[in-house]
Amino acid sequence: MRKTYSTKEAARQAGIHWVTLLRWHADGKVSASEELTMNGGKHWRWTAEDIAKIKKYKKHYFRKGQGRRSNTAEG
Repeated sequence: MRKTYSTKEAARQAGIHWVTLLRWHADGKVSASEELTMNGGKHWRWTAEDIAKIKKYKKHYFRKGQGRRSNTAEG
């Protein structure tokens, strides 16, 4: 069985806020490996591979303190 991480832990490892990670997930920009339903809500579990993909997405599209990169910015 492979190790999985909570949304907050995955976001911390990727260097982003957990709300940002949930927003990216809702927008289909990143995906989690597992979906769990608990207490009527959905919870996501992230693997190390998922976190690597999040970091790659972040590097290409996100600048801390300045929001999204424009499509014309070099990454």
